[in-house]
Amino acid sequence: MGASQAPIARIDAADQTFRMDLNTITEVARPRNRSEMSAWSTGDAWLAGGTWLFSEPQPALSRLIDLSALDWPATVISPGGLEIAATCTVATLDALALPPEWAAAPLIDQCCRAFLASFKIWNMATVGGNICMALPAGPMISLTAALDGICTIWTPDGGERRVAVTDFVLGPLRNVLRPGELLRAISLPAAALAKRTAFRKISLSPLGRSAALLIGTLARDGGFMLTITASTPRPVRLVFSALPSGAALRQRIEETIAESQYFDDLHGAPAWRRHMTLHLAEEIRSELAGAP
Repeated sequence: MGASQAPIARIDAADQTFRMDLNTITEVARPRNRSEMSAWSTGDAWLAGGTWLFSEPQPALSRLIDLSALDWPATVISPGGLEIAATCTVATLDALALPPEWAAAPLIDQCCRAFLASFKIWNMATVGGNICMALPAGPMISLTAALDGICTIWTPDGGERRVAVTDFVLGPLRNVLRPGELLRAISLPAAALAKRTAFRKISLSPLGRSAALLIGTLARDGGFMLTITASTPRPVRLVFSALPSGAALRQRIEETIAESQYFDDLHGAPAWRRHMTLHLAEEIRSELAGAP
């Protein structure tokens, strides 16, 4: 095995996890650094938390590339903001203590608790995995989109590129990753973390999947931003130079999202999602219009 080749684990009777859940897997690569990542091939899949990967059959897969041995720091706090590794678990993110000047800190807890998941999932599911799944109700998408998140993507040629979270998600189960590309981290700038925030979520049942999840942010200079998720197939972000009136906000939403563009599934009808989006948006506007 060459120095640049990732360690390979052959599946045998001693490794029942992969045999039991994904019976087409014949190899598991565990690279310890980027140089050990071998060429991407058809049938490969990245393995981080694996909460979705092991939830259903994956007959097209033959090799898993386990990212756990890379040992990326889960989070890095700096004067410039917060960097969240794609492999950071939901539980780790929720437990993170942030600087007191970052007024948006409560938003992390609110979005983590928007998961339709048990504590077991919290300890395995990753921030990057939730974003890459690109589900409308993905709360890590809501969180990072509302806080101006930027995705760092590793490319197969050894380079990297950066994409805003709002552009990373293309629609349900669709993102911008090309074959062999890997989401490395999500960066949240300090300026976004310093904003006041307001959070609203609604589901058809108390513990149901989000049917509409809206986040408003208000900057110190008065700039207002509303991020709409769950009720739409991909994040929608509306930016205002100042807090708008209720009528202006409603008009902007109606102009941006046509009635036919609201998401439709068993967790909520489009007409109801539209109604709740408008209602929750006004609640957010009213909250942020109040005293700090």
